[in-house]
This record gives sequence, C-alpha cells and structure tokens, in this order.
Amino acid sequence: MRYLKRLGLASLLFVSVAAAAALGWFLAAFPRIPEPPRLSDTRSPQKVARGEYLFNNVARCVDCHSTRDWNKYAAPVVPGTEGKGGEAFTHDFMGVPGDFYARNITPTALANWTDDEVARAITTGVNKHGEALYPVMPYRNYGELDPSDVAALVAYIRTLKPQPDAVPQRSFHFPMQVLVRTYPQPARLAERPDPSDKVAYGEYLVRMAGCSECHATRDTSRAVQPGMQFAGGMEFHFPQGGIVRAPNITPDADTGIGTWSEQQFVGRFKVWERAPDRVLPASMRAVNTVMPWKQLGGMTRDDLTAIYAYLRAQPPVIHRVRKRDR
Repeated sequence: MRYLKRLGLASLLFVSVAAAAALGWFLAAFPRIPEPPRLSDTRSPQKVARGEYLFNNVARCVDCHSTRDWNKYAAPVVPGTEGKGGEAFTHDFMGVPGDFYARNITPTALANWTDDEVARAITTGVNKHGEALYPVMPYRNYGELDPSDVAALVAYIRTLKPQPDAVPQRSFHFPMQVLVRTYPQPARLAERPDPSDKVAYGEYLVRMAGCSECHATRDTSRAVQPGMQFAGGMEFHFPQGGIVRAPNITPDADTGIGTWSEQQFVGRFKVWERAPDRVLPASMRAVNTVMPWKQLGGMTRDDLTAIYAYLRAQPPVIHRVRKRDR
C-alpha cells in the first residue's frame, strides 16, 4: 500500500512538472512574432498628411482611441480627446470574452516606443512588452496594408497632442487570457492596389476600414460564419437596454444594398461630412448607431466608389436583419 501511495505521488509530481514545463514553453513560444518591421521615411510631411487621412477617415483609429459622445447621433469624437484612448469594448456591449479598452496612443503613452514597435503593434497585435492584443483591435487587417500606409499612420500618431493616460486595464474571461497569445500572426504587408482597379482597391480599403468587423454574422465564439462576411447581424447591447444590429451590406436586392446606385451609396456617407452634431433625445440613446458616419463621410469620393465597387462584386446573401430592438 505504501508503495502504491509513493507511486501515486511520484506520478502526480511528474504530471505537475510536465504541465509546468508545457506552460512555460507555451508562454515563451507565444505570441510567435518576429522583430518589429523596419520603417523608413516615417516623418515626412507627405507621410503625415496621408496618415492623418487614414487615421481619421479610413482606418479610423480615432474612433476607438478617443472619447466618443454617445449622447449624440453616431457618437462623434469629442474634440481634444484624439488618441486619449478609453473606448470600452465589453462583454455586455458586444459579447467579447472580457472587457477591453482602447489604449492611449499619444506621446504620453508611446514616448518610449520606437516607430518600429508602434508598427508591430498595429500590424501584428504584439505590443512593446511582448503582450498579445485581443483582436477587437483589427491588427489582422492592418497586417495586410502597404508598408507606406503603416509608416504614414505611425507618422501621424507621433503628432498627436499628449493626453493623460488613465485607461482601465483589460480583463479576460477564462481561458482567453491564455488563448489570446495564439492570435497574433506575422504581418503580410503588401503593395497597395492601383486605384484604377476599383474592386481590388476597394477590397484594400474595406480591409483597412474593418467593415466586416461589424457587418458580419458571427457564431457564439465570435467567428464569422462561412459566407456571411458582409451579411450583417452583429449585435451591440446598450446599457439603456436597446440592441442595435449591423445591417447586411451584400448586393442582395431585398435585404442588402443591391438596389443602391453608386451615387446613393456615396451620398449616404458624404451627407455626414459637414453635418452638425445632433444631440439625441434620451429615448433614442439606447438605439444609437455605432457607425462613425462623420469620420467615414470624410473619405474621398474616389475611395467610397471603390468600396462600393468591391461590395457590389461580392455574392449577394439573403439575410434580413432587424436593425434595432428597444
């Protein structure tokens, strides 16, 4: 009996040591990302101007890494908070496995980061300290950008006004704090398509804008269901009790944008470019749109027509989405 007890203890010790060794290997091996990419010419005026456009209107980093006023329609960015961070992406709001907050990306927080380290975070999801970011930050999309556009974003980020860094720490639902380490992947940077190829260029812009981050149908694990990349349905639960769902933007005539002309599509965005902010009555704040119309409305007409061309080239999906519940 004593022998069996010793054997059992030895077996338990072996299993514990093996598990600890496996965990140690996993923590050392992941995230499996190479050194930051080398950027060049990141501070030229042309790069800064391009970065400003991408930051505010296409990639729209400003929407998350700033304060949005949810008392107003489409929650415009509060002037003077650009880059401050703090926008919440919580389990209750959008079903993610934890509570995540956009980080401060002004010089207050990034002063000790190199340009290459900032670029690595944007394109691979690994920060200066080797920590994996949860992909509510669409780094997988940004990892396919043109290197010159990544450099432009970094160049503009460096010009942001310093802001106090008071962003809450993220929290994970188990076991996501372990699994998240497997999410980052090496960047696959590629040359930006020629704008004359509207569909290819539109795909590039749609990827940068992250349209499928919201306009997709996802399963309980938040993975996009096959064939439903732009079919809409993602839910946002407001604290006042309302539910808002992203619409179908495939070219289906009955449930998507199949009957929209190019002019109607572009006009739907441009009407908000210089529209005054509109305070919503309290009864409507529970079903406010999460679509950042003002930022997207600042895109050029050429870029918007390219996005339209790409979306119209996608397979139509019959998927009727109830846009809101109160």
